[in-house]
Amino acid sequence: MSGQPLEQVAGYLKSLGVGAIELGCGGYPGNAHCDSVDLLANPDKIDHLNQVLDKNDLELSALSMHGNPIHPDKEFAAAHAKDQQNAVLLAEKLGLDTVITFSGCPGDSPGAKYPNWVTCAWPPDYPEILRYQWDEVLVPYWKEAAAFARDHGVTKIALEMHPGFCVYNTDSLLRLRDAVGPEIGANYDPSHLWWQGIDVPTSIREIGKAGAMHHFHAKDTKIDPQNTRRTGVLDTRPYTDEINRSWLFRSIGYGHGIDDWKEIVSELRLIGYDGALSIEHEDSLLSANEGLEKGIDVLKQALVTEPAGEAYWA
Repeated sequence: MSGQPLEQVAGYLKSLGVGAIELGCGGYPGNAHCDSVDLLANPDKIDHLNQVLDKNDLELSALSMHGNPIHPDKEFAAAHAKDQQNAVLLAEKLGLDTVITFSGCPGDSPGAKYPNWVTCAWPPDYPEILRYQWDEVLVPYWKEAAAFARDHGVTKIALEMHPGFCVYNTDSLLRLRDAVGPEIGANYDPSHLWWQGIDVPTSIREIGKAGAMHHFHAKDTKIDPQNTRRTGVLDTRPYTDEINRSWLFRSIGYGHGIDDWKEIVSELRLIGYDGALSIEHEDSLLSANEGLEKGIDVLKQALVTEPAGEAYWA
């Protein structure tokens, strides 16, 4: 919907009963509806943005600046780091405490050209790459970025656990949080975890125990059992080669059924998460509108909207 004016998108979402929206403001998602540089330079445009949201009864749940600010290409990294800072500054102006992004991934050494995502512990080159990435790049960058965010009222840096970046699962998220501080937490997108073989409710509970559930993306994944038996889950085929891939991103309900989504919603309530479930559409078998509308139908069945009743039987 990036090609449509925000006013039109907001009205459409209101008609579907959506109550919150997340806006991209740089990095990989772009800034079609939320150009942080322009908004920061023009406070009247921030007022207009707030008016559009208020008119359509939409809460702004977070700003999305999914990027790689530690990319080995210094120019690329600097652009994403600047977008990250601008997202924090704009969040401060909007009274938001949450900015969503990726952890990023550096190369294997200071002279690298491309990111290097390490997925195995042997040969011994790989642990050495990990040591360099975490000790010399990842942790120092996020300590500085978290301090900047904290100074500007952003207390939740919600990292999407995404393969290809240093933070991609439960353990790597909590490791970075332990090294940096409580600003680091999850933008929990189960679609990236299901295909890795992670049990989503178990992972949600572990992250919740650490107080690290900052935001939630509602997106599904369908694992193709036939293709997975042939080739496993590590799949570099294009996402548009649907019939041959081991797994596909799907709209909510097309990878996991309503019972799975009810369990997710219940687990989120158990850990005290009461924020948005932000639907992300990346289903190449459905249009954006149909995928969104069908996903909303499933979530409406799974969501719990009233406070828990008194346990009179306990």
